[in-house]
Amino acid sequence: MRLPHAVSRRSALTLGLAALALTAAPWAQAAGPTLLNVSYDVARELYKEINPAFIKHWKATAGEDLTINQSHGGSSKQARSVIDGLEADVVTMNQSSDVDAIASRGKLIPEDWAKRLPNNSAPTTSTTVILVRKGNPKGIKDWADLAKPGVSVVIPNPKVTGNGRYTYVAAWGGLVKGGATPAQARETVQKIFANVPVFDGGGRAATTTFAQRNIGDALCTFESEINLIKQEFGDNFDVVYAPWSIQAENPVAVIDKVVDKKGTRKQAEAYLKFLWSDEAQAIAAKHQLRPRSPALLAKYAKDFPKVNTFTIDEAFGGWTKAQKEHFDDGAIYDQILAAGQKK
Repeated sequence: MRLPHAVSRRSALTLGLAALALTAAPWAQAAGPTLLNVSYDVARELYKEINPAFIKHWKATAGEDLTINQSHGGSSKQARSVIDGLEADVVTMNQSSDVDAIASRGKLIPEDWAKRLPNNSAPTTSTTVILVRKGNPKGIKDWADLAKPGVSVVIPNPKVTGNGRYTYVAAWGGLVKGGATPAQARETVQKIFANVPVFDGGGRAATTTFAQRNIGDALCTFESEINLIKQEFGDNFDVVYAPWSIQAENPVAVIDKVVDKKGTRKQAEAYLKFLWSDEAQAIAAKHQLRPRSPALLAKYAKDFPKVNTFTIDEAFGGWTKAQKEHFDDGAIYDQILAAGQKK
């Protein structure tokens, strides 16, 4: 029998709320304010440790129980969800351009959001590395080696993934830092992307292509992903640090219009500031994210080899400029991809 419309809607609402409740982590069931952290996909394990640590800290310092729920997905997709109405108290992303979009398109935070916390509001960093087969049979040591004939390199699609965009700018900027002219860097990057057999839609899919499907001689990915890859697929790979690579920052921001509506600004701001605490920085280091704390970076030095890095601001004038010049439709990436396919 067909249920009345009102009952159907009420049932749907009940099911929806039940589904939302199931997304809450088991540590986050106490009464009190609730925060929603909308984050990028591979930060799941990190915040499984960060959140209970902050909840304990907040109870001890403020005497208040707190719930923290998580939402994970591709960074750019998550930013679009927030713009479209997902009520995030905070966002924790892997690329500042996604937070910029929340400011410029969503008008949910001020344009100068990055100035509100230290280190451009990025409590941790990573860098792009090259994962090769055990023993490095192709002798890959630098970005230019990925452009050689007969080398197959797996890179997720820069048009839709932050991982892919970071690889592109790491290679381009690294080549210039090594002495190449911009024209030479463009030519080499074109050859690198001509050597990509398949453009996956995300970093995890690219890892599956390389590690499980055994496609490619090299995989470009974040340093923070290496241990997870080895844990899942075995110690069948070596890590190559190019002489120069990009400093990948992981920016965070309070979503002003949401916290002011919910009355959670105090908790949200304290949550993000906690990410710079020694406790949170140590948790980040455990998950192979480079802490900003010099003392903790030194403490975990064995996990973070010294590498020459440059910032997106230094090499490309920032993500906004890089997006427009390199990744927008018809920009340089599209041009080099088309040119490489013609050969």
